[in-house]
Amino acid sequence: MKIILFVIVAATIMLSCKKKEQIPSPVIPPILVEKPVPFGVNLAGGEFGSSSGAYGTAYIYPNIAELDYYKSKGVRLIRLPFKWERLQPVLNAPLDATELARVMALIDRANEREILILLDCHNYGRRKINTSNFIIGSPELPVQAFKDFWTRMATAFKSKKIWGYDMMNEPHDMLASPSWFDISQETINGIRSIDQTTNIIVSGDGWSSPGLFGTSGSKSDVLKNLSDPSNKLIFQAHTYFDKDNSGTYKGSYDVEEAYPNRGADRVKPFIDWLKANNKKGFIGEYGIPANDSRWLVVLDNFLKYLQDNCVNGTYWAGGPWWGTYPLSIEPANGVDKPQMGVVKKYLTLPASCQ
Repeated sequence: MKIILFVIVAATIMLSCKKKEQIPSPVIPPILVEKPVPFGVNLAGGEFGSSSGAYGTAYIYPNIAELDYYKSKGVRLIRLPFKWERLQPVLNAPLDATELARVMALIDRANEREILILLDCHNYGRRKINTSNFIIGSPELPVQAFKDFWTRMATAFKSKKIWGYDMMNEPHDMLASPSWFDISQETINGIRSIDQTTNIIVSGDGWSSPGLFGTSGSKSDVLKNLSDPSNKLIFQAHTYFDKDNSGTYKGSYDVEEAYPNRGADRVKPFIDWLKANNKKGFIGEYGIPANDSRWLVVLDNFLKYLQDNCVNGTYWAGGPWWGTYPLSIEPANGVDKPQMGVVKKYLTLPASCQ
């Protein structure tokens, strides 16, 4: 009996082990970390076209080939512009399931390549309702509607590995009441009621101009008083190096009166503001044309200045639909643009910034 019992027990154990061996190991996604803090690029396309335009015709999100290209260059951060109207076609209503699925899929594909996404609401402090644009805070577009949108976004994306919620691209000429400060604080409160860990990126009123942060009492300066219980606010400025800081580069290097340190000089008020107020900063847009090698020097000096001052950023812009756009960093016929040679020199902030 003992021998029979031993055989039965042994057989049971062997069968159990065999079954365990047949169970496939779980697929563990790559662990994505925010450190070292990454530089990156904007991949435009999601903000293109009318809000009613069809996907693939009026607008597009990056595909796998795009992600693979930028990963091959060491880029680990992509700022992803999108339209509020597409993610939430009706105010205070659920997010659009189809559009949400597109963005979710992109994040998953990016994460597989160890790339982080920054979700960028590219609406300039406004939203189109029917055929008219309204400023956030107007009767037609109350603050609560914007707060509702980002609360729903936080609910949808809090389980995803993203770099942050970029609340609003380049708000400008916002109302005196409610102010951009009031709008931002309400929206931060909404996001933090759902997600306490993800970065929130706050742009300055006035097209995110870096100089306005250094103007005491300005609509951008007062943002230093925003409250975040998670202490994960990052303040955003945008800058270009042509004469009027528009990024249109209408004239030549000489006509634009450019010089090697224009970028560093232009962003210095913002850097000084960050230091004075012990805040974290981010330059969400900067870019140059490739028609004069002297612009490359300006970009190089600018990125070195950012790196030395512990501020990261994202180049404007990549994306397959730019055509002949002079600032595009998208490769042409498999050949890197000259700007990429500079951008890939600055992929992360140094360890001393952590």
